[in-house]
Amino acid sequence: MEKYISQFIHYLSVEKGLSNNTLESYDRDIKLYCSYLKDQHLDIKNTTRTHIISFLMDQQKKGKATSTISRNLVSIRSFYQFLTKERILEKDPSLHLESPKIDKKLPKVLSVQEVELLLHAPSLDDTLGLRDKAMLELLYATGIRVSELVSLNLGDVNLGMGFIKCFGKGSKERIIPLGKVSIRMMAYYLERSRPHLKKKVEVDALFLNHHGKRLTRQGFWKIIKKYAKSTGIKKEITPHTLRHSFATHLLENGADLRAVQEMLGHADISTTQIYTHITKTRLKEVYARSHPRA
Repeated sequence: MEKYISQFIHYLSVEKGLSNNTLESYDRDIKLYCSYLKDQHLDIKNTTRTHIISFLMDQQKKGKATSTISRNLVSIRSFYQFLTKERILEKDPSLHLESPKIDKKLPKVLSVQEVELLLHAPSLDDTLGLRDKAMLELLYATGIRVSELVSLNLGDVNLGMGFIKCFGKGSKERIIPLGKVSIRMMAYYLERSRPHLKKKVEVDALFLNHHGKRLTRQGFWKIIKKYAKSTGIKKEITPHTLRHSFATHLLENGADLRAVQEMLGHADISTTQIYTHITKTRLKEVYARSHPRA
């Protein structure tokens, strides 16, 4: 079974061009499913639709979230499709299995005032503060994912033209414009901060840690948590919060949904549409607070 899983992950990587995080997720899901089959003394070649449903029900009994179970099924389906395509299996038992319906949770967003508080939290008097300010401004200016932020190289930024180039899910390239504040802070970082962080070895990474190496997602998580705590903002702030706030604030100010979809790198516009629900909810809250007959 390990051989099939390894071949499947290689196929997803080479032919589908999926990111490392997505590949790890597929690998984890399939190994979990195969472990369940082993406990039931089943070979994957003898599995049926009933066995897949039993596995999903077992995950539900263990308290797994609907979103996790739905992702499990997506991984299992893809695995069976691969096994059928490679003629390891004659039939795909996962055909026509419906994913459990997931209630879409509205992402947490910050108000414009709260974003201002967060963006002004880093000190501009030290090397790391300048770097952090540049990163936060860039995130809010572009709405890129944190994984995309830490993957940026020096050559991906064009301050003269005012844009960045980043590679999203499936290695899809997109160009995103920068605002004046972000351009200014990036220039300050590149001139006054990055040369001090860079050690003797030349690195392409745009954002460096205090060791002179590429900043990691975990490193950025700690940074944003530190500033969130220092501002006293009561809402939970995650690395994705500025992305959500970027999209919501654009739509609130009349941006075109398709343009926001392109900037966020969403393959499906329905993913972007969730932000329109946020703006409607906020409008209702404002109306309820402000209208004399609300």
